[in-house]
Amino acid sequence: MGQGESAENEEVSLALIQELCTTFMRECPSGALYLHEFKRIFGVQSTSEEESIYIETIFHSFDTNRDNKLDFMEYVSALHLVLRGKLEDRLKWSFKMYDTDGNGRLDRREVRRLLRLIYKMKTKGTDMEMTPAEMCDRIFELADQNHDDQLTLQEFMDGAQKDPWLMDMLKLDFNAVGWVNQNWVTKSPS
Repeated sequence: MGQGESAENEEVSLALIQELCTTFMRECPSGALYLHEFKRIFGVQSTSEEESIYIETIFHSFDTNRDNKLDFMEYVSALHLVLRGKLEDRLKWSFKMYDTDGNGRLDRREVRRLLRLIYKMKTKGTDMEMTPAEMCDRIFELADQNHDDQLTLQEFMDGAQKDPWLMDMLKLDFNAVGWVNQNWVTKSPS
């Protein structure tokens, strides 16, 4: 890929971020995006418990000051991470998503919890080969270097970068640009 193509892709991403920031200010004139608005914007139905819990987890991972709202800077940081962030930064964010108690280590309960949510959302109408418990066991088998039944950020990062399956499971990546375009840009009134 040449420099021109790279610069062109970068401009598209910057244009998208600018459009999303404009939408934020129109949708949230107070300068704050609350969880219920976040769910509405991303089309999360109140009947889907898995999607609701997952989107709450995402919301709280971006709420860096823990005030139960996303201010403009938290929003811009989240967009940058999701749309243009480096793999290392996205892995750190994924670790934070898994680390629900915030102690800097993942135990099996935390990993299984998020895997169950992802599994329920992804398997509607499909047949997966592994259960969430089996996926959790495999994650720990591949990444838990000192076999203490906890994953540190370093073990998480090292494991993800060594094994493609593990990378896919840990980075919590799902066509983020497409998802943001579909759920935020197109659902927001002009």
